[in-house]
Amino acid sequence: MSWLQVVVLSILQGLTEFLPVSSSGHLAIASRIFFDDDAGASFTAVSQLGTEAAVLLYFARDIGRIIKAWFNGLFVAAHRSTEYWLGWWVIIGTIPIGVVGLVFKDQIRTGARNLWLVATALIVFSAVIAAAEYYGRQTRRVEQLTWRDSVTVGLAQCLALVPGVSRSGATISAGLFLGLDRELAARFGFLLAIPAVFASGLFSLPDAFEPVGEGMSASGPQLLVSTVIAFVVGFAAVAWFLRFLVRHRMYWFVGYRVVLGTVVLILLGTGVVAAT
Repeated sequence: MSWLQVVVLSILQGLTEFLPVSSSGHLAIASRIFFDDDAGASFTAVSQLGTEAAVLLYFARDIGRIIKAWFNGLFVAAHRSTEYWLGWWVIIGTIPIGVVGLVFKDQIRTGARNLWLVATALIVFSAVIAAAEYYGRQTRRVEQLTWRDSVTVGLAQCLALVPGVSRSGATISAGLFLGLDRELAARFGFLLAIPAVFASGLFSLPDAFEPVGEGMSASGPQLLVSTVIAFVVGFAAVAWFLRFLVRHRMYWFVGYRVVLGTVVLILLGTGVVAAT
């Protein structure tokens, strides 16, 4: 992997990780169009460590309160606050993607990165995001979350294993369908992603150095620089996106996804870009 590829893809990772446009899909598309090869699922997973570190920093106070409340409520029933239960909902909601990710890890690293699938997912899931915005009531607040909401959003997060779907797009859409307000749906989805993405990145670290399947190898310095770039860009992106969601709907991203997916399908159909 060249240093130019590392820098470009890391910036792209930071920009798109938190937007409902699929960072893994963008990395797969950019790798093939501009570098004529796929960086691979493992490099993508490792670069996501940087963006998740950005989430940790951005939500540090919230995470600290949740952890403290969870331990306090674990031993004293009277201390079981909203933050205590939110800690449980994050734990429960992480289980589905952990199971699915382990079962289908080989398919995720190979066939799931086919650009025909990525482009189709970009377009098809746009309809889901648009429907969530249209039908979501946005009347429920954080204290109204239940374990059923956690499982539902956790299952939706599993869809993000398919490049082109988008983790934030899936979790925010699920939250909107459940009646959560848009900002809460985004925050809960980001918190839910932290353990899943860190586990995926650490699990994929050895394969990023020496891919056993599809993908390019990266050196230790390249992976380090990638996570730093993704962290800096990602921190700015998550701060902007949460402010954006307070005032705007996600229809802007729906239009972008459809255009990008259509362009990629045209490039594939005319033989300009190879699907794998």
